[in-house]
Amino acid sequence: MAEILLYHHIQGLTDGIQAFAEELRQAGHTVHTPDLFEGRTFGSLEEGMEFARETGFDTLRARGAAAAEDLGPELVYVGFSFGVTIAQKLAQTRPGARGALLMHSCIPMSEFGESWPDGVPVQLHGMQGDEFFEEDLPAARELAKSASAAELFVYPGDQHLFTDASLDAFDEEASKLLMDRVRTFLASV
Repeated sequence: MAEILLYHHIQGLTDGIQAFAEELRQAGHTVHTPDLFEGRTFGSLEEGMEFARETGFDTLRARGAAAAEDLGPELVYVGFSFGVTIAQKLAQTRPGARGALLMHSCIPMSEFGESWPDGVPVQLHGMQGDEFFEEDLPAARELAKSASAAELFVYPGDQHLFTDASLDAFDEEASKLLMDRVRTFLASV
């Protein structure tokens, strides 16, 4: 079973993100879910972004990196949207990563180094009509092409945070398929 460090999206550590983590725990994985927003959740992307701007993106990312320091190096890093900025950086730069699951977002690899690390499998997930993921799709395709073990899954629909069952954007069918793929991925790392 994998040890997972899971970073929430811009609306916080919502009930839907906690349910996603719990589903992975039920499958036998150890899942850490640091709350970068210190208990705050937001009803919209805009409210979450405003909080992140006020707090400082660097401050929030530093909280995420600090959560990893207390854990061993052999982690699977999971990020949802904003959380991808932390998960991807750690997967690319922290030695010992066992894998990465990047949901709803992808950062150009060049932000964190010259290439994706050898031997670190990665899955990327997003919706084809999601305006935010569409911006990140070129970076996701580049990462998927360059990594030795990479899969890029693009789902029909236009919702950004479609995996969060506590939000209106939730897409049950796409989320079920994504979870099946995540379980297969985790069984292989």
